Amino acid sequence: MISKVAFIGLGVMGYPMAGHLANDGLAVCVYNRTQAKAVQWHAHYGGAWANTPAAAVADADIVFCCVGNDNDLDSIALGTKGILAAMAPGSLLIDHTTASAKVARKLALIANKLGVDFMDAPVSGGQAGAENGVLTVMCGADNSVFQRAKPVMSAYARTITHMGPVGHGQLTKMVNQICIAGLLQGLAEGIAFAVNAGLNVSKMLEAIAPGAAGSWQLHNRGPTMLDNQFEFGFAVDLMRKDLAICLVEAGLNGSALPVTAMVDQFYSELQAAGGGRLDTSSLLRRLPRRDLNG
Repeated sequence: MISKVAFIGLGVMGYPMAGHLANDGLAVCVYNRTQAKAVQWHAHYGGAWANTPAAAVADADIVFCCVGNDNDLDSIALGTKGILAAMAPGSLLIDHTTASAKVARKLALIANKLGVDFMDAPVSGGQAGAENGVLTVMCGADNSVFQRAKPVMSAYARTITHMGPVGHGQLTKMVNQICIAGLLQGLAEGIAFAVNAGLNVSKMLEAIAPGAAGSWQLHNRGPTMLDNQFEFGFAVDLMRKDLAICLVEAGLNGSALPVTAMVDQFYSELQAAGGGRLDTSSLLRRLPRRDLNG
């Protein structure tokens, strides 16, 4: 019986995910580096908040973590003041951070020595998916650990898949980001081409969406790209962090990722132009388009 959970990291994803857990009837204690965000969450959802990560996870049956990168995970999880040292034997740490498979395996080894179970469980679906409770979760853990975690994660996820042992969740998320990078570049090129060819671009998107070119990106980002709306969703800075992980892993397993490497460089150009916080669909900004009003 799960009586208490903790959630570490209240960013655009973690904040609503922790909220869904609270709304599902669980006793939730949260921690965030910016304390004001934890206080705000407490006022919104009525759960508890703590001054330190260790205090947040004390007596928790399951601890959820959603932070920035490998270094953030190390700093929050390890050491005498880290969450693993404060977690009770028999508890479970579920990491929703998009990070490397290497750090997932390292944390699992340390956790297991302390009698704590571990599962890497990166998510896809963006801020809207988190807010609406329809995220996709890719999980790496022993099957018994996955079965224990799955019902709890259903509070904020629509699709929860066991991919294999620890690390396989992160590897699957890498594939997700590799595919998204190529899809967005193709969509950006298609829209720019349609503009320059004089097509009715809105009608073009409607025409191809039901066919083989259809995708989540086309349905959800095509119209906003056409309207030059890039101030929402998954940021270029975060995508570059994720693609760097993909490219390092590709070097380790002998994969060739020429399109991913190219799109990563395109994103670096957007960063250099001050677009690091723009949505990843801002790839369209790089491409020449004729003036629709001309």
